Amino acid sequence: MQAFPDIIITSQDASRLETLLEALPSDVFPGRDALEGELFRASVVAPEEVPPSVVTMNSTVRFALLPSGIERRLKLVYPGNSDSGEETVSILAPVGSALLGLAEGDEIHWPNPNGGTLRLVVYEVEDQPERTGRYHL
Repeated sequence: MQAFPDIIITSQDASRLETLLEALPSDVFPGRDALEGELFRASVVAPEEVPPSVVTMNSTVRFALLPSGIERRLKLVYPGNSDSGEETVSILAPVGSALLGLAEGDEIHWPNPNGGTLRLVVYEVEDQPERTGRYHL
């Protein structure tokens, strides 16, 4: 298994994230270099072409942290876009950055800015906006 599996992101997510990262200094977001690296290596597709099993922005995903196996269900959001009724994770959090672009069944070893490595596996993309034609969230 590779530490960084192939990832797919939408052109809309890529554009929004590049704009966000340009506005954030590295000292404010210690995981910036890792997320920029993901954007650089990602396969970028039109929102209409992203497979339904891929984690995109505003997707709700069920995954587990490894090796503990602790299962979580979170919605991947932009900073400040958390809904009070849903559990969310910001793209700027290590877990959020790690989830972006993964597909069901993928496992990743993500650098934790505080040291060490975060490992997680994606079980299911429960809701993906692109799957139901919601392209402008």
